Amino acid sequence: MLTSSPARITERKTRSACGTFFFPTFSLSRCLFIKLKPLSGTYPDISKELIESCIKGDRVAQYRLYKLFSQAMYNLCIRMVADRTEAEDLLQEAFIKAFRQLHSFRWECTPGAWLRKIVTNHCLNHLRKRKISFCGLEEVEGDHYPDDFMEESEITPEMVHESIKNLPEGCRVVFVLYQTEGYRHKDIAEMLNISESTSKSQYQRARMLLKEKLIHLTYEDRA
Repeated sequence: MLTSSPARITERKTRSACGTFFFPTFSLSRCLFIKLKPLSGTYPDISKELIESCIKGDRVAQYRLYKLFSQAMYNLCIRMVADRTEAEDLLQEAFIKAFRQLHSFRWECTPGAWLRKIVTNHCLNHLRKRKISFCGLEEVEGDHYPDDFMEESEITPEMVHESIKNLPEGCRVVFVLYQTEGYRHKDIAEMLNISESTSKSQYQRARMLLKEKLIHLTYEDRA
């Protein structure tokens, strides 16, 4: 769940020989809200009977639970670590951990949200072992493109997904935690052992770089 609602669409006026037309101005926040939703997956209704069967070690029930959530959780892993092999390993390890801890699930949230937290924490523990590097904003060129340079219809969920994967590690992790997982900057700062201001600056850096990458991709498609 995102922490903020998508930005309101504003309009830009364009004149031509046929008259005056109004087009929606491109909004990165709105675009991310719409394009990332299909990749996050939807949480199906899970019965208590299925969870109880998984706790009892029923392999068929465990496989069913895995199939229901594996794609959404893989998308989270790949955005966190940006490496296919690492993401696949982390996914398997997180599910094993989840099955071992399933007896502690108390239905205070949905099974999907509970599992997502386990996957997120497992990815973070993995990243902490190699020490996440955070670079300064001065390394990013200014945003030279107007908001109406792109049209939202030109951008696909896959383009956003790939662009996020290609962000530098530090700002990518902050971006994923804030934008797609809904954590506050205060929470992210504690999770990554950084200051709240660093979390905010890394998020802004990720947005700037993401916009640059999406512009390059849409430009290539036009060509």
